[in-house]
Amino acid sequence: MRITVLTGAGISAESGLATFRASDGLWESHRITDVATPEGFAADPALVHRFYTMRRANAAAAQPNAAHLALADLARRHDLTLVTQNVDDLHERAGSPDVIHMHGTLTGALCAACGHRWPAPPVMCPGDPCPACGRPATRPDIVWFGEMPYHMERIWNALDQSDLFAAIGTSGNVYPAAGFAQHARRRGVECVELNLDASANARDFHHRITGPASRTVPEWAVSLV
Repeated sequence: MRITVLTGAGISAESGLATFRASDGLWESHRITDVATPEGFAADPALVHRFYTMRRANAAAAQPNAAHLALADLARRHDLTLVTQNVDDLHERAGSPDVIHMHGTLTGALCAACGHRWPAPPVMCPGDPCPACGRPATRPDIVWFGEMPYHMERIWNALDQSDLFAAIGTSGNVYPAAGFAQHARRRGVECVELNLDASANARDFHHRITGPASRTVPEWAVSLV
């Protein structure tokens, strides 16, 4: 069976990582526009670097939960494409191979001048030089609001070739990920949502499983033969 799985903030919330709360425009006490947009970075790069240094430390201290481990096991039994909106590395540390990070990762650094990428140090600052071109244009390798997500062609291809699509812990509010279920369903792919509550795009799924990811994902994964 060919399976494509999309995971969102809900799967890492049980590992203690904060979720994005669009309702009040705040994210870990910061305005989204200040810390997760190109405009925010241009206005105050020091603030943005401090914010992501904090997030990097929080992610490093977190541990994979049962849902992450269940997906790693599922990849050993099926042809699984794992796509995540999350920027932590909990899937990798749980044992999942070849995770597609459509929004980038906290463990990566990017030169805004030349496009070079390298492993992010624990602390990053605006004046950090790019190891390739030497310019002080270092930023987190994170896809901010208003930027194009990574690996989209690979993701659309995986959806087209899947027998099953599952969205786990996603809000259904952020595009293009919110359109994956509709795209897959139009191509005859079975779609299932695993979430605490119905997402904004719940109508696009054939099935819904509600509850915490650490319980529902292992149960669902075991049921796939």
